[in-house]
Amino acid sequence: MILKACLFDLDGVIVDTAQYHYLAWKNLADKLGFVFTETDNEQLKGVSRMESLRILLEIGNVSLSEQEKIQVAEEKNQLYLQYVLRMTRGDVLPGVLEFLRELKNNKILLGIGSASKNARTILEGIELVSAFDVIVDGNLITHAKPHPEVFALGAQLLHTDASCCIVFEDAIAGIQAAHNAGMKCIGVGSPEILREADLVIPGFKNLKLADIKL
Repeated sequence: MILKACLFDLDGVIVDTAQYHYLAWKNLADKLGFVFTETDNEQLKGVSRMESLRILLEIGNVSLSEQEKIQVAEEKNQLYLQYVLRMTRGDVLPGVLEFLRELKNNKILLGIGSASKNARTILEGIELVSAFDVIVDGNLITHAKPHPEVFALGAQLLHTDASCCIVFEDAIAGIQAAHNAGMKCIGVGSPEILREADLVIPGFKNLKLADIKL
């Protein structure tokens, strides 16, 4: 393939905010009277806030009215923001900055494709807003992953064909979204969990553009 653009999920790929999502959801589960584990939290990766809440309530066998769901989702977001607003450049995962720099030097376009409505806030905290040519987040899309909208829109805004894009994802739903958009996907994390990806890497430390053969 002729690589022209790379699209990155944010949570778990550029920074590790999964722990903060988990702590915020666990806090709510505790209040609602049921146990929410880190294993349960795997189901919420790459999923929108309201869909995550639906899964959480299903795990706890809890029913809420639509208004209560909105209130609970907002409470979760406020808890989450308390954590992420403290993030700095030092929270960027190992090797990410060096890899982004190499891509830039090779004239490859860069984009963020995240379901999070807090993506820009996080990028501002870690001083990486200017590193990306486009930022597609939960404020710009109506369909959550595995729907391809987030990545399809990224390619559209970058004026690049999907076949020339590679997505970096840490979630199964995100890998499916990339494939549904007609893009190759590199999983960041465990090969056992991310087996649907075209290639799986443990992280970006020491990763070179030449290592990516798809």
